[in-house]
Amino acid sequence: MSKHKLEYIWLDGYKPTQSLRSKTKVVSDFSGNLEDAGEWNFDGSSTEQASGDDSDTLLKPVAVYPDPDRFGGNGWLVMCEVLNADGTPHESNGRATIGDDDEDFWFGFEQEYTLIDLDTNLPVGFPKNGYPGPQGPYYTSVGARNAIGRDIVDEHLHLCLEAGLNVEGINAEVMMGQWEFQVFAKGAGNAGDEIWMARYIMERTGEKYGVTADWHPKPVKGDWNGSGMHANFSNGA
Repeated sequence: MSKHKLEYIWLDGYKPTQSLRSKTKVVSDFSGNLEDAGEWNFDGSSTEQASGDDSDTLLKPVAVYPDPDRFGGNGWLVMCEVLNADGTPHESNGRATIGDDDEDFWFGFEQEYTLIDLDTNLPVGFPKNGYPGPQGPYYTSVGARNAIGRDIVDEHLHLCLEAGLNVEGINAEVMMGQWEFQVFAKGAGNAGDEIWMARYIMERTGEKYGVTADWHPKPVKGDWNGSGMHANFSNGA
């Protein structure tokens, strides 16, 4: 009998921007199938999703991926929806609003982000006092002067592919320390699961390096490139 580590991942209730949360459940001989990942619960009063006098909040698994970076192996990433204690979708649960008839919807998400050095609270490559040279050389760049953080970005790409996420590519972006990855998926639910899981893997990868991924649309004030997530959409029509 082998032990498996299931990382239950969900979006909290913070406004205006939700954050990712997760916790680990240890089970015996997990199959890797979604139907075998049971519901779980958490303290919603600590995530802005319940009051302290009635804090039980439920996690409903919606997607399961192998976790290629879990120490010792036998790890799984379990994307979840948040439910109220009575089993109804929580008000923070946007995924529950997606219908089941969206299989002809195709999404390509281009996710820009900035790697922030926690020692300086600045994008990686920015000097502590002042700014790097003007933008221009950093976009799709190569070389230690311009492409800062490639080791983190390449590790993230590898882990996403090992997890089975459909990441189509990566590139350095316009501002120093800014990067992008692209995710393609069919179906709105699937596409949302994959982009959030790719974000989760990036956040967790950064823990090793003392770096966090900043998804803010304008991480550095002034004449510096902002970040966005461009959404490409197609269907039969």
